[in-house]
Amino acid sequence: MTEPDAAASSESSSNDELKRALKAFKKRLKVTRLDDESQLGYGGMTSGSKSGITAITPPNQYPAAVWQELANRGKLKHVGQGLYELVQH
Repeated sequence: MTEPDAAASSESSSNDELKRALKAFKKRLKVTRLDDESQLGYGGMTSGSKSGITAITPPNQYPAAVWQELANRGKLKHVGQGLYELVQH
């Protein structure tokens, strides 16, 4: 394998990893919000309310460099203390 082929292969695998990481982040955020909304503290006779959760600690299956790269690409926003939030486009 020549150098350009190795770099292209490495970049496509890292892009795939970034896509998988972003998908895992979105799923974790959705589950966290649903869990928060299902709490009984919102009132038994009300229809509930939306969760106020906007940032979460990303899944630890991926290294911190992956989350930083997603933030650099504008997909996530680092809000401090290891928390990231999804950027709405």
